Amino acid sequence: MMVDLNIKQKRFADYYIETGNATASYLRAGYEAEGNAAEVNASRLLRNAKVLEYIKERNEQLDVGLIADITETKRFWTEIMRDEEADMKDRLKASEFIAKTNGAFVEKKELQGGFNGKIEFGFIDPSVNEKY
Repeated sequence: MMVDLNIKQKRFADYYIETGNATASYLRAGYEAEGNAAEVNASRLLRNAKVLEYIKERNEQLDVGLIADITETKRFWTEIMRDEEADMKDRLKASEFIAKTNGAFVEKKELQGGFNGKIEFGFIDPSVNEKY
């Protein structure tokens, strides 16, 4: 659901998304200002709820086109895994990524006994025969 903005507000928001410069976007959108009025008014526009909502929605739309989702990522890994021309290490790594995302390496541990709320970390030398 796109927010209703007037044409200058929309241009301002689009230029701002592109450049990140509020003052330049304000002037480029067709607003006229003297002195520091462009900076002040651009700042005011960036606090406008409708303008902010429009910028958020547009950024979400842009992200969809630019950021790979898990399906696209898995397709990419599958292409590498099946590519007989690729290095074997790359093919194996791709197969590992696919397996991990499919839950193939889920490791379950069972804790028996009580738990006192403390977790202690340390190194136990396997060559020492003492039991702890």
